[in-house]
Amino acid sequence: MTEETGTIDAAGTEHEETPAVSFDADPATYRHWTLDTSGAAETGVAYLRLDIDEAGGIVPGYELKMNSYDLGVDIELYDATQRLRFSHPEVRTVVVTSGKDKNFCAGANIRMLAQSSHPWKVNFCKFTNETRNGMEDATANSGQTYIAAVNGTAAGGGYELALACEQILLIDDNSSAVSLPEVPLLGVLPGTGGLTRVIDKRRVRKDRADVFATTSEGMRGKRAVEWRLVDEVVPKRAWDETVASRAASAAAASSRPADGTGIELPPLQREETADGITYQHVKATFDRDRGLVEITVLGPEGGVPESLERVHELGAAFWPLAMTRELDDLILRLRANELELGTWLIRTRGDVEDALAMERVIERHSRDDWLVNEVRHYFKRVLKRLDVTSRSLIALIEPGSCFAGALLELALACDRQYMLDGTLADDAADDPSGPGQGDEAQIMLSASNFGTFPMSNGLSRLGSRFFGDDDHVAKLRQETDRRVEAREALEMGLVTDAPDDIDWEDEIRIMLEERASLSPDALTGMEANHRFVGPETMESRIFSRLTAWQNWIFVRPNASGPDGALRRYGTGRKADFDRRRV
Repeated sequence: MTEETGTIDAAGTEHEETPAVSFDADPATYRHWTLDTSGAAETGVAYLRLDIDEAGGIVPGYELKMNSYDLGVDIELYDATQRLRFSHPEVRTVVVTSGKDKNFCAGANIRMLAQSSHPWKVNFCKFTNETRNGMEDATANSGQTYIAAVNGTAAGGGYELALACEQILLIDDNSSAVSLPEVPLLGVLPGTGGLTRVIDKRRVRKDRADVFATTSEGMRGKRAVEWRLVDEVVPKRAWDETVASRAASAAAASSRPADGTGIELPPLQREETADGITYQHVKATFDRDRGLVEITVLGPEGGVPESLERVHELGAAFWPLAMTRELDDLILRLRANELELGTWLIRTRGDVEDALAMERVIERHSRDDWLVNEVRHYFKRVLKRLDVTSRSLIALIEPGSCFAGALLELALACDRQYMLDGTLADDAADDPSGPGQGDEAQIMLSASNFGTFPMSNGLSRLGSRFFGDDDHVAKLRQETDRRVEAREALEMGLVTDAPDDIDWEDEIRIMLEERASLSPDALTGMEANHRFVGPETMESRIFSRLTAWQNWIFVRPNASGPDGALRRYGTGRKADFDRRRV
């Protein structure tokens, strides 16, 4: 999965090389997970068993002992959750358990964390968070309830994996416990939502949460139930029967169609060069000298088939799903492998009316067809992935763009939007028959821009853009389904600026040069604050408050320094902490 690795030399110096990561996976090649759907047609229950190959780390330098995990383990988990949603509509309950006795999961591998560069650790935690949020999304929106069958000790990220499930069953064998030992043992925080889910989701009292998060040995038995850390403690003799019973009950309550026919998710086809990545519906061109990548999403050619029969026949080739899979893969690859391409220019190309066919399918069928519902929520999750990406996002809206409805969400997710007022003669000359050539740039609002694809703060992107101005949002709702050109879009507040054809190239060039001159660290902090306004949710807190503190703690000497807790863990020597609180 990787070509090179970041390492720590004998002097403890951190090397900043970033491995080239592939997010491709397939159940036939899993090294760490077993996806068992063999009895799902009858029971509605599938099993995801974690059985780590200790020698199967995504990069060299550590062994994945005690069912601990790294990015490669999470890549397989993400692939499994996607296949469960799209390929197995018969699955109504997913039981997450361990293939090893007395060891559910020891969490993120500490040796891996200790040797990894800071960007690697951040991307690892971010991707893990997104995958676990996706498990909760499946429970909430797909009728696919996740149950953690904790058949051994669950520590740190292992317990955080269980926390992402709707129910947690803990085996009562006089040794198995749940714990978040990061603070007392490693000098860092539970990095994938543990602190937040314990109090927000499990409703553990904050004083008890304080005790729990500073007790390295964790808790088990009746006390774990009393404190709401788990839902049920089950005697070993009744374990299999109880897990099956709870899974069956959850499956019986699901609205997911037992007789649905799943679709296959074939490997993505892409062409990779030093200068970019090209898929069928998405392409990215790198400009390393300027530190930017130009991303173009191509709209459907000839519209989207609206009959359910045809949608199911197309399966993974259905444009909204195919495009979303490609965009998802591109975002992940750019985040992990192209750290210095700090500005993303986002364009679309295609016909506005064809692009709007996506919403027509969603509006008509997402409530009564499981596949259309999955496509809708997948696009929502990919937009959320874009929201939390630490890059400057700039939308360029030009003649031939198809920023309409769902695709307009891509522009609204950006930090700025520039829309050309007029036409560019060069573009029309290059391709006079191309979509929209000779016409002025246009955008179009649709019903989907008002809550179909909410952000992690629970608001639509329009609601976040005009936070506190509900009257304006209501006025915009009256402007749906009509073409809006640049000057009007500027007056409506839908774009940042609308330069004319004379100033367009200079305005964009100057803006990009100014962006490139600024501190990437400062930009990341600024963008994250601006993107998430208004209310906090459990999900937004995981990606804002908790992640921000964890990222800061990761680079502090108390954690990552030569005498820090991460470096000294397992050596028999205590960490040497700087005791100042600042």
